[in-house]
Amino acid sequence: MSLNLFQSVKQAIGNLDPQEVRDQAERPVRIGLHARSEQGYGEMARFFMPIEVSDLKRMELSNMLVHAGDVDHYDIDVYSSELLAPRSAFSFSPANPERTVRDILQQRPELALPLARHIYPFRQPVVQRIITKISKENALFSLATAIPDIVPFLSLPWAIGEFASDTAFITANQFRMGFFLAAASDRPIGYREQKAEIASVLLGAFGWRAIARELVGHIPLGGGLLPKAAIAYAGTRVVGMSMERYYRIGYGYTSDERKAAYEQALQRGKTVANALLAGIKRSPARS
Repeated sequence: MSLNLFQSVKQAIGNLDPQEVRDQAERPVRIGLHARSEQGYGEMARFFMPIEVSDLKRMELSNMLVHAGDVDHYDIDVYSSELLAPRSAFSFSPANPERTVRDILQQRPELALPLARHIYPFRQPVVQRIITKISKENALFSLATAIPDIVPFLSLPWAIGEFASDTAFITANQFRMGFFLAAASDRPIGYREQKAEIASVLLGAFGWRAIARELVGHIPLGGGLLPKAAIAYAGTRVVGMSMERYYRIGYGYTSDERKAAYEQALQRGKTVANALLAGIKRSPARS
């Protein structure tokens, strides 16, 4: 990695604070499980605390998943299929319990990280949302650097700042993704705690920069705009998918798997880039 790029990345990661992610992930959450019978309660408990959960984790979850009483207050109320759930609560169907997970994540997104960290059925949906969201952010920022007048209208979740290159922002945002993925996967969070993952992101930064520059250089009149955004999306998505596997089973992608995943993600990235650019063109702020 060149010195200039290294300095740009260093500047960009100065905007990141892994402690903020730790605080989000460790936010206390209590879920009240409402049921008329022990069978109804058992169906919910077995889904949210599957049999493979360790005894230690089960003890931890006993403070989060509570057999609900009438007078207690919970962050989330889940009602078994034998009861009519109030409008503010969530219904649980034994035939489709994943729907309850989707409904909770849609209506209570601020609780997504602690739910994923502690309650396994939430983990994969949250991890996939993190990867998709940050991949789209990086594609959008890649477009923004080529169309400067849209930058003021971006609504990215952390300060863009004065970066020397979009590569610096994309790399730093991949660091940020790594913090979130570790948090959602119940792993340690931070630069020191995630040294191996961060080293992999840094090595990939130079490769992404080289591919993007070569591509844009061979397409005249700014025609490389969409492919460059697609590369930003694909590169970020593959980093996230490899991290997800590492946290789930202990090892990431092989070089061949990474190549195959990148080719697939690039096709998806082209669609995403086109949709983002179309949205920018339709934005009232640009009219």
